[in-house]
Amino acid sequence: MSNLPDESFRDTIATIDEEGKRAWIFPKIPKGKLYEKRKLVSYFLLAFLFSAPFVKINGNQFLLFNIMERKFSIFGFPFWPQDFHLVVISMIIGVVGLALFTVAFGRIFCGWFCPQTIFMEMLFRRIEFWIEGDRGAQIKLNKQEWNAEKIRKKTTKWFLFFIASFAIANVFLAYLVGSDQVLDMVRQGPFHNVSTLIALLIFTAVFYFIYAWFREQVCIIACPYGRMQGVLLDNKTINVAYDHVRGEGASGRAKFKKNEDRKMFGKGDCIDCHQCVNVCPTGIDIRNGVQLECINCTACIDECDLIMESVNLPKGLIRYASENEIVKKEKFVFTTRMKGYTAVLAILIGVLIGMLFLRNDVEATVLRLPGQLFQHKGENISNVFTYKVVNKTVRDFDNVHFRLATPKGEIKMVGKENFKVEKEGMAQGTLFVEINPAFLKGDKTKITIEVYNDKELLETTTTNFLGPRSFD
Repeated sequence: MSNLPDESFRDTIATIDEEGKRAWIFPKIPKGKLYEKRKLVSYFLLAFLFSAPFVKINGNQFLLFNIMERKFSIFGFPFWPQDFHLVVISMIIGVVGLALFTVAFGRIFCGWFCPQTIFMEMLFRRIEFWIEGDRGAQIKLNKQEWNAEKIRKKTTKWFLFFIASFAIANVFLAYLVGSDQVLDMVRQGPFHNVSTLIALLIFTAVFYFIYAWFREQVCIIACPYGRMQGVLLDNKTINVAYDHVRGEGASGRAKFKKNEDRKMFGKGDCIDCHQCVNVCPTGIDIRNGVQLECINCTACIDECDLIMESVNLPKGLIRYASENEIVKKEKFVFTTRMKGYTAVLAILIGVLIGMLFLRNDVEATVLRLPGQLFQHKGENISNVFTYKVVNKTVRDFDNVHFRLATPKGEIKMVGKENFKVEKEGMAQGTLFVEINPAFLKGDKTKITIEVYNDKELLETTTTNFLGPRSFD
């Protein structure tokens, strides 16, 4: 007879039965100190998520990801396509930071901060608990015939799910097109924005499908972050973990018997009540060790602590701990790998901060017209250039003009000498630069052009000026 541990749980997932069909998860209502803390964090994040598109700083939306118009605003800082390198660095910082967090603390992000978990557990699941009751009541309701009670409860739940999904879709639309535009659409009515309404209903259907049916499958099947655990976690990583040394004892776990001395019989502290399994939103047994389905939501910690308290055994059988802490009693150590991630993260953050300080609110580009050589204009040499001025701010510049800083020369505009650049807008056109040959340093001279709004210097840019070789 083999003494190898039963690893059959790794061959399937809790949401699929033996026939390969969907096995519906009916978790218990979580209770406990950690759950109350999670609720506070979740409600704060929900308030932030729903309010962020409608908060403005210096006229800029707090968070905006308008891909269609290529306008982005992060924490009130506007970003344009010219700032795409900053967005890339920000995304890299997010990935490295998440990797560092995972190496140190496991998948806590999923249980505490992930929007999918927060919406599912703190909004849709709570609606379900409110209407259908706890685990036992839901199982009973699911098995009973379609009578008046079941129709009423299911219909009410599905209707509220749709309303919540529609609200989330509207908020996400505000992130994508801007809150002002969404509010204008609401004031105008749906029939004036039919195409937008159709897109909104499609998003609503997607959210409804996820939270009414797909649910925990997003974390188990669709989310790539769970797969990252395999390469990021090690024995020093803090996770939601079952203390198998204490829980199994010498002879394994066993049901609780009143007034029994469990240590005398070599029994572990785990009384095999299965409440940690019943409360798990992904249906796993945490006693099987680290699994990609575990989202570190801490529901099993709270439930196990309640059970331990009721049978007068020490709490913490399931807790935040590393494998080394459980087996070797080692405390958390900031490992070399964590230090490496931290160093990379610090460097990237420093680079981003430096780039943000160097970034201008106005970006001007002056380029010589391709294929055009210099021209003689009296005693001067003339080059033709195209210009583009991008206004990244939320104020208009009504009197924009150029000035040649170096070398000495003159700028002549094609059209008006002064022009307007609207807020979050762009102006472009053509100009001539005329310079006396005495100030040229050869066939190619670098010139500096300043961009002003009235007397306010907005930007300084450089370009090359072509002259005849005879002036070398």
